[in-house]
Amino acid sequence: MDSVQIETTAPLTLEFPQIASPPTTLCPTSRIPKDAVRTSLKASTADGVLAAVYSLGTSGILLSNFLVELGASPVVFGMLSSIPMLVNLIQPLGAYLSERTTSRFQYSLRTHGIGRLLWLVLVIGIASASWGVVNTHQLVILTLLIVLFSHLLGGLGTASWLSWVAMIVPRRLRGRYFGIRNSAGSLTNLVCVPMAGLAVSHWYGGTLQGYGVVLLVSIVFGIVGLGCQYFQVDMNPRSQNTYISEIQSEVEKDESSEIPESIHIPKNQLTNSIWKNSNFLIFLLYSSFWTLAVNLSAPFFNLYMLDTLDLDVSYVTIYNSLQAGATLLMLILWGKLADKIGNRPILICIGILVAVTPLLWLGISANRLDIWLWFPLLHIFLGGTWAAIDLCSNNIQLAIAPIKNQSIYFAIAAAVAGGSGALGATIGSFIVQFSQSGGLLGLFALSSLFRLVALVPLMFLKEPGRG
Repeated sequence: MDSVQIETTAPLTLEFPQIASPPTTLCPTSRIPKDAVRTSLKASTADGVLAAVYSLGTSGILLSNFLVELGASPVVFGMLSSIPMLVNLIQPLGAYLSERTTSRFQYSLRTHGIGRLLWLVLVIGIASASWGVVNTHQLVILTLLIVLFSHLLGGLGTASWLSWVAMIVPRRLRGRYFGIRNSAGSLTNLVCVPMAGLAVSHWYGGTLQGYGVVLLVSIVFGIVGLGCQYFQVDMNPRSQNTYISEIQSEVEKDESSEIPESIHIPKNQLTNSIWKNSNFLIFLLYSSFWTLAVNLSAPFFNLYMLDTLDLDVSYVTIYNSLQAGATLLMLILWGKLADKIGNRPILICIGILVAVTPLLWLGISANRLDIWLWFPLLHIFLGGTWAAIDLCSNNIQLAIAPIKNQSIYFAIAAAVAGGSGALGATIGSFIVQFSQSGGLLGLFALSSLFRLVALVPLMFLKEPGRG
């Protein structure tokens, strides 16, 4: 997937393990002042923008092109896509550890901070390759190892971060806020991805050195983005679980305050175990089948363009920018629509469109018409539809998970989806690697069929607060 993250004049200290916490650390029984909520949401949006720049260098088309230049096989691309999903299996452990801390902010710095700094090792590796110290095969292995360990650390912190944001964003504004936040990230991609692609393809020292420079800049922005979390209202996980009954009492006494709006959950969900929560289990079923079906083909679209069709990376970055632009334009619309009609109807209707999109790749070639018309239109369509899927999947997960041990629910959902997604990417990579001919196109058709089947559990899912 991709993450969201009180106004103060105290400086942020990034020394481990003694990290300065925001001066206001609230337990969930405290009402967050409206000004503090606004400041937190602005800080989280800034974090999302800077995180988009970080992701630009550490994932996506630039990392894929880097591995193509190194001569990586389809199995490597399958591993590149499966590792970030597979490490989600560690999220329950991360959630368990986070619930025993006293600060969401400090825990986020210790997990995401170290994970982002690990990419500096790849920058050093690229420099070493330029000097002949390491070869391309070793650089491929180093890249996969960094992807593994950085995402392991990120997996330890993701559930805690999501629980943190869920406590800050008022429930009635979630669709609108996450639509705006994700739009800001998409605008960043729209502007930065073409610039980065041109920088890599025209770097005087070669594309590998160009990627190393872009990666270094991305890491710096990623660290600055974590600093934005300092200005969010910090949460104490122990208080969130210890005083859950007091929260419910506050909700019943005052339905009009900001915090009750953002944390009100029916009482029966607070007492049910995970395995008795049928709605959550249905969501897990949908999420697992959907991610498996999507990742049968998703890792290989960039490979198809860069390797099979031999398109220049600058073209592909332009397509990705068009996709980001479509996402930018549609996210706010999807957010408002989700607040009005709910997330489930959008997931079903748009899910059908997303399910058939792999079929649109059949028959595409590197002729001029496809390069200048079909590819741009296809990526614009992808941007608009996936904006709805990502936003509504996140929103419905926030609605289903109860407050008590909330990060545990998020972690289990991520672990199940990650494991099935990694399985899908692995199966897809072996189909491409060992098929005789037409492996990629056949895989795209198979993925489309599986995506349609994966939508069936949504028919039985009940979205809280909706009829």
